[in-house]
Amino acid sequence: MHRRRNDLDCKKLTVDINELAQMCSVGIATARKIGEDAGAVIHLGRRIVYSVKKVEDYLETI
Repeated sequence: MHRRRNDLDCKKLTVDINELAQMCSVGIATARKIGEDAGAVIHLGRRIVYSVKKVEDYLETI
């Protein structure tokens, strides 16, 4: 049986603002500030995602 992509245990490289807020247990405005302060903002056309690695590194330093 083939495993579907959703069934794989892999870590996301990027997340959107809603996932970032949930990941950090904060509101959207605070999540946006954390993402910007961490330098984790990635623009993909009109879509904005945040680098999980950069956010994690930033949160370890504060």
